[in-house]
Amino acid sequence: MIASALGVLGALAFAALLGVSDAPNAAAALLASRTGSYTAVATWSVAWHVAGGLLAGVAVARTVVGIVHVAPAGTVPVVAAASLAAVAFTWVTTRRGLPTSASVGLVGGLAGAGLTAGGARAVDWGGLYGAHLAGVLGVLIGILVAPFLAAFASGLVEHLARRAAFRLPRAARRELRGGLWLASAAVAVADGTNDGQKAMGILAIVVSGASSLTGSGGIAMWERITCAVILAAFTVLGGRKVVARVSRGLARGGAVEDFAAQCASAGVILAAASVGLPLSTSTVVTSAMVGAGVSGRHRHVRWAGVTRIFVVWVLTVPACALVAAGMFEVLARLP
Repeated sequence: MIASALGVLGALAFAALLGVSDAPNAAAALLASRTGSYTAVATWSVAWHVAGGLLAGVAVARTVVGIVHVAPAGTVPVVAAASLAAVAFTWVTTRRGLPTSASVGLVGGLAGAGLTAGGARAVDWGGLYGAHLAGVLGVLIGILVAPFLAAFASGLVEHLARRAAFRLPRAARRELRGGLWLASAAVAVADGTNDGQKAMGILAIVVSGASSLTGSGGIAMWERITCAVILAAFTVLGGRKVVARVSRGLARGGAVEDFAAQCASAGVILAAASVGLPLSTSTVVTSAMVGAGVSGRHRHVRWAGVTRIFVVWVLTVPACALVAAGMFEVLARLP
């Protein structure tokens, strides 16, 4: 009973942390380009994050909860320990203004708790099966490759957009800032779709007590709405410091670079969600901004900030695995 209550708390707290750490990246370009006030940008982002969460499928959720395979009695403590570990680690790093990935932390937490609960066989270490990525290694490969794809796509879009904008009158080029609103909405929808499913899958498993998502859906509408609203709300309540870090700490881009980064980010995240691959919005968006900055002019990139963020990402998996393993030992002994 106590473990289940902590599991629900962990799922909701994880949704909130995704709102604080990952979701604010959807608003970074709008603020970086000074296209709108923080209030206007935040309201816009919240609305589209909720829409993305409500429209989300279950492919990403199935991938996340499928990382561990333990007896039904041990599923709730494992999932609760993993989500709480990801929340704790992300909370500490986010308070320092680092766009840490709660999604990466969850993967590490699931691996650590699952390994403690049932040994190596309890964890789907996975890999690449044909064109499908699965398990711990599969998800980590996807999270590793996606930023490079985002950076490349962003650089390509930036190059093409800059060539097109060069032929336009100056007054027409200023209208590109209006496109940033649509591009930002696309990132918010993509993030609500991909990130939202992670919290929804955890909540569904804890509430049902099952070891996997069953049936054609597996996630009740109230679970979907709850996680989507919490994720979107905490974008405003706690994510301003992360937005500032991403919008000003990585690259000094103009409207063209910001537009390219947002378009590339939305495309990569939505494509991943369609095949059930959980990604980190923060890794994708920051990489896309760096890619656009490099394409425009390498001096626009603040490499010290980029290096600092990647160091945190590398430490996330082992740190969360250790914390989750310890938490599981405690939760497994609770009534």
